[in-house]
Amino acid sequence: MSSDNGPILVFLGPTLRLAEAEKVLDAVYLQPAAQGDILLAAHAFRPRAMVLIDGQFEDRPAVRHKEILWAMAQGIVVIGAASMGAIRAAELDEFGMIGVGLIYRWYRRQRLSRIPAPDDAVAVHSGPAELGFLSLTESLIDLQRTFSVLMRRGRITPAERDQLTATARAMNFRERSLSAVVEGAGWLQDRCKGLREEMVRQKRRDALLALSNAPRLVAERESTDASHGWVATNTFLRDLEAGGIDSNLVNTYKLNP
Repeated sequence: MSSDNGPILVFLGPTLRLAEAEKVLDAVYLQPAAQGDILLAAHAFRPRAMVLIDGQFEDRPAVRHKEILWAMAQGIVVIGAASMGAIRAAELDEFGMIGVGLIYRWYRRQRLSRIPAPDDAVAVHSGPAELGFLSLTESLIDLQRTFSVLMRRGRITPAERDQLTATARAMNFRERSLSAVVEGAGWLQDRCKGLREEMVRQKRRDALLALSNAPRLVAERESTDASHGWVATNTFLRDLEAGGIDSNLVNTYKLNP
């Protein structure tokens, strides 16, 4: 089972620079999580908690709900924020996953709405691991927050806010950037510099909030029994094996030692 003295693991990518994160929380930092990574990381590090911020979803299947539920069944506290973590926390908070930040709350509110929030609202195109997953585009959520703040400050009109937001939403996440949105809306590029200086990095804010609060949240959750039952499904086991992961790992941690 998870150890009270085990480390906190953080799955981090383009949302926050590693050097900045390390100043906030002493943890083991891993690459953005994909299918099977939570299972493998649990066996490798025997952590007391995991903080899911960034996840992969293009070259590899996204981290599955089932493996997060598996981790929590082992007594591992799981926190989600900012990006993929916010999405999974909004989907699994009723099962014990802890969500942190504005983006998590936004996804939670939108979960049962007539038009759910799109997953790609937090997606960005990033560089390779060798470059620290440097973000090459802006997320839709950061752009929307920026346009709303600029409108409240009187820097742009409500009509301009709506125009910029609609332009950003129509773009593929691999192409979204402030300059591309400004150009797509038919604005002169000289307006982009002024807007960029007031860019709202909501994903970064939420990630920092999750990291700074992680020790307290973990301690609070460890003092209560928030675990839920976990049952493997054939589909989940087949998916693991298709990804080259030994499905027997789900039975050799705590549930069936």
